Amino acid sequence: MKILLLILLSLAVAFAQAKPAESKTGDVQNGKRLFLRNGCYQCHGYVGQGGQAGARLAQTKLSMAAFIAYVRNPAPGMMPPFRAKVMPDQELADVYAYIQIFPPPPPVASIPLLKP
Repeated sequence: MKILLLILLSLAVAFAQAKPAESKTGDVQNGKRLFLRNGCYQCHGYVGQGGQAGARLAQTKLSMAAFIAYVRNPAPGMMPPFRAKVMPDQELADVYAYIQIFPPPPPVASIPLLKP
């Protein structure tokens, strides 16, 4: 419970301090290049499916501003922070544009191993 509260508090603070980035448009191809170059796929998967080490990014409900704020100031121990010197806002907007094109997961009924 304390961890969840800490995460929510850090997101609220980061979101309040974030510069408005909603006006930026992202370049999907550059976002893909950055996603691979910076190793995002290692924890979040090639199609944002997430895993033990990283959260699911596919179909994120975060706005671009919230995404940027979290990447800049993640909860302690969750992931390394990517400050503006490492990834400027425009690069994060490109990555955000890229994760927006991740396909939804297949329906559970279409997965043979999950059928009763």
